[in-house]
Amino acid sequence: MPAKPKWAKLAAHVRARIESGEWAPGEKLPSTAQLKQEHGGSQTVVRQAILVLQTQGFVEGVHGIGVLVAEQPDP
Repeated sequence: MPAKPKWAKLAAHVRARIESGEWAPGEKLPSTAQLKQEHGGSQTVVRQAILVLQTQGFVEGVHGIGVLVAEQPDP
């Protein structure tokens, strides 16, 4: 079985922190530089992970502010 790509690991890590409530809706995610440093990936890895999370509805980019945790619909 092939190893999981770095962006997928990062996306899973961020998703888990959101789902656990560690990062609340409206809270700003760490910067790209911080995520790169924490997870040892490149800027491309971080951007891909954030893009996937945006597509899944976990985060939203706000121009001039950054990437925020999206409001999660009630199950």
